[in-house]
Parts: sequence; C-alpha cells; structure tokens
Amino acid sequence: MDYPINSAEPLVMHIDLNSAFASIEQQANRMLRGVPVGVAANLSPGGCVISPSKEAKVLGVKVGFRVRDAQALIPNIRIIAPDPDKYFYVHKQFSRLFRDYSPDVVPLSIDEAAINFKGTLGIHRQTMEEIGQEIKDRMRDEIGDWLTCNVGISTNRFLAKLAAGLHKPNGLDVITHDNLRDVLGSVGLMDLCGINTRNKTRLHLNGITSPLEFLDAPVWKLWKEVFHSVNGRQWFLRLRGWEVDDITYKRRTYGQSYALHHFTNNTEELSKLMMKLCEKMGRRLRRSGNFAYGIHVGCGYRGFSGWHKGQKGHTKLYSTQDLYNAAMKLLEYRPQAPFHQVTHIWVNCYGLQSAQHVADTLFETEESRAFKLADAMDAINNRYGEYTVHAATMSGMDEQIIKRVPFHATTDTLSEIYDDSEEFAGVA
Repeated sequence: MDYPINSAEPLVMHIDLNSAFASIEQQANRMLRGVPVGVAANLSPGGCVISPSKEAKVLGVKVGFRVRDAQALIPNIRIIAPDPDKYFYVHKQFSRLFRDYSPDVVPLSIDEAAINFKGTLGIHRQTMEEIGQEIKDRMRDEIGDWLTCNVGISTNRFLAKLAAGLHKPNGLDVITHDNLRDVLGSVGLMDLCGINTRNKTRLHLNGITSPLEFLDAPVWKLWKEVFHSVNGRQWFLRLRGWEVDDITYKRRTYGQSYALHHFTNNTEELSKLMMKLCEKMGRRLRRSGNFAYGIHVGCGYRGFSGWHKGQKGHTKLYSTQDLYNAAMKLLEYRPQAPFHQVTHIWVNCYGLQSAQHVADTLFETEESRAFKLADAMDAINNRYGEYTVHAATMSGMDEQIIKRVPFHATTDTLSEIYDDSEEFAGVA
C-alpha cells in the first residue's frame, strides 16, 4: 500500500483553550489577572496542579506539579480550588459558538474541540485561516476578554491538533502537504499526540528516532515490526493527513468511582458512598435511554491490591435503588478483616439495553411504573437542582463525591457534564 500525503484542502480545525481552568478563574476574578495562578485538585501541599495560568507556565510550573513544588518555584503563586460549574459554562458557550460554523463539532475534552468544515457554506466566503481568526476574536468578545485559544488546521484531526500546539499560547497554524515535512522536522516524537514513552521506545528499537523517520517508514514495518497490529497502518495514514480517528464507539458501560479521604471498611459508611455513586451513575444510564443487566463493584485497599466482583442476571437495573441493591449485594463479598481499609470504591453497570420498549408498553406494568417513577425523580432534580429528591441514605452527603472535571472525556461524557456527571468522580 503506497498512500501519498493527503493533498486535499485542509478543512479540519482543532481548537484548544489556553490554560483553560486558570484562565477562566482569571476571567471571573480580575484580581487574579496578570499574576501566576494554579488551579489544584487539592489545596494541600501534596495536591496536584491541574491548570497553571500562562503567567505560571512562563515561570516553570507545569500541569502535574505538586502544590508544594509550585510554591517553592513561585512563592507568590495563587493556588485555588477548581470550580467545575464555571468550566462547564464556558465549555457550553464555546461549543455553541463553534456550531455557528459547522454542525460537525466533536468535543475532545472540556477545553478542546475538533470542527469538520467539509460540506459547510462558511468555507466559500472565507479562508480557513480567516474563520480561525474570527473564532478567536468571537471567543474574546463574546465569552471572555481574558480567554485565548490555539487554532490548528489540517486535513485530519491528528495534524490539526499538532498544528494547534506549535505556537502556544494564542497561535494559529496550518499544516498542509506543502509544509508537513518542515513541521515534522521541527518537533520530537513525544510532541505527537498518542506517542507515549512506551511507543517512543518501540520506535527507537526499530531505528525510528524522529517524526520524519516515522513519516518515511513503510507501512509493513510499522504494522509488522513496530506496533504488531493494525495500529501501525493507522499511524502510517494518520501521519500523511488521512482521517482515521473520526470513529464513534457504542457505549457499553457506565460507571463512577471515588477516592475516600477517610479510609474505612465500615459497611454503613460505604453504603452511603455507594448510594451516591449509584445515583450519579443511574442518572447517566437513564439519560442515555438504557437499562442494565449487569453490575460490577470493586474496592481498593490500603496496602492491598484490591478486590472486585461482577454479576449479570435477568433483572432490569434502571432506578438508582435497583442499581444500589444489586451493588450492595456484591459489596458484601468484599474482604472485611479489620486491617482491610478501603481507599477507593467504584461501581459499573453493563449489559446495556434500550429502555424505550419498556416505557412505551400499551398496558402499564409494575416494571413500567418503576421506570416512569425513576424518570420523574430525574425530571424534578433537573428542574430544581441535583439531589432535591434523593434517598434518605444520602442525607448529609453534600460534600461527599462532589462534582469533578472530566479530563480526556469522551463526547458521551461531555454531553452529561451539565448535570453533575463525569466519568471518574472524586479522584484527585
């Protein structure tokens, strides 16, 4: 197979909000503007900085720094706790803005999106660079004057994302067949999205030490010798500007997890956490229009690898109570010796089926009434606020399993963030 470099017009745009959470905090609070800021998942010295501001990055603070290290490097850095509602609001605002240009908008994370302009009318009156600059101007004028973004344009998502990272912050770059080799010659293997340390080692062992050598490698070498799978062929096409990442996978599970701040193996305490996890998971399950047949629970232990157990049956699991009852039955099988202190707890539901035929039955049954009751409770909480109606077991848990930001979320997950849902809750 000898695919040439894609010479088509670059119609894929990648947009990445610069220092997203920190910039949004600075937009909301003028006192934070122009000073180094770090948004940290946990404000303790061992907490992780998840978003340093542009000012902090210039002084050397990077994503993943411990709070203590950031403060040692920049004594006057302002460390603040995340406010997910602000970030979700901005995500919704720029998503609406992007859809003014194309219906094909794919959120890649809470601060990134890909826009496909193929078949849209906008490209007939403006160049892609002009559209990119217009989006940058509108984000500043309509969403926040302190917010900047990087724009990358190319023939596929991969190269558009690479272009978006060439000149941070606030850059706008285009990669075409004309300058592809020049761009790849200016970056390293680890600058390519999807190439981690393990893949870099694989490439080095096969004599590929730079992106240009990666581009020039024959497909058989990547497929048979480097990746030993079809992934090698996908990299061969991806590097040449052909689209291989625009794939939607069917959702198979829904799940929630939580990292306990107070380690325990007390059943009563764990049952409260499990109820709230099941409520969050159940709302996502019901919003998708599905029920589940299987449940899977697990615990992580202090000084112990962990435990998990799953079970699939014939009972439809739809309401929070149904999910909770099934989860608690399995949780009873966990190791319960005094020295087994639970540090993490999680629950997943699987075996998904459409709930449409249950809700639309001609004659009401006990099962259809239970489904409608669960939907009615969700509708109340949607209108009047999360947990307006909830199980008594969850009383006093307002500060437990709080809303977190879903990093590297799927499109499916991002569609759910506006009402207190995310893939991995509570993990800092």
